[in-house]
Amino acid sequence: MKQSLLLLHGALACETQLKPLARELSAFYNVHTFSFSGHGGRPLDTDGFSMQGFAAEVKQFVQEHGLPPVHIFGYSMGGYAALAAAAAAPGTIRSITTLGTKLDWSPATAAVETRFLDLDTLRAKVPQYVTQLEQQHAPTPLPDLLAATAAMMRRLGKAPLLTPGILATLDVPVQVMVGELDKTAGVDASRYFTDHMTHATFEILMNTPHPLERVNPDLLVKRIAGFIETAG
Repeated sequence: MKQSLLLLHGALACETQLKPLARELSAFYNVHTFSFSGHGGRPLDTDGFSMQGFAAEVKQFVQEHGLPPVHIFGYSMGGYAALAAAAAAPGTIRSITTLGTKLDWSPATAAVETRFLDLDTLRAKVPQYVTQLEQQHAPTPLPDLLAATAAMMRRLGKAPLLTPGILATLDVPVQVMVGELDKTAGVDASRYFTDHMTHATFEILMNTPHPLERVNPDLLVKRIAGFIETAG
């Protein structure tokens, strides 16, 4: 019987981001995806648009679909939500693989990240990306999604959910992967937080930046599948 694998997308994306990966992994696992609230056309509730809310959605998805404890691959924000869900709801998750997940949150790092969420700047630098976001998240207005994402990041900066102390309590195997060229997650910061997890492994993907589409898909499938097999 195939094991269950849940794929979680990154910020300003939706489950469509993970469809190519899902197709590859579906040969080996029962693969599931969903879009977090406010993403991919799902209603945006500013009160529930938080990392606590996203972690709760992970638990809710597993329970509503009657899944056994699942393996999770979380890209960027999705990895943070998976780890937060494991901390809040032990027993729901069997293993976690993260890629490009920023674990180092402080007021200073949040300020850096929110600079990239200015709509006028995005329109000037990457107009095609703005059009893609508008289509992907309709009918939610893009300015509302950007503002909610920035607010979430600022809250994480002030009160991170995953402190070294919280990570040390996780009783689930975790595989942390970060690209050598990833300026968002950062190699040193990722290694520092991984070192506080009791059941974690750490790998640097050479010549790899942050965007998921720039990651070697064959290598990613191999790493996810290999870790699931060792996690049991």
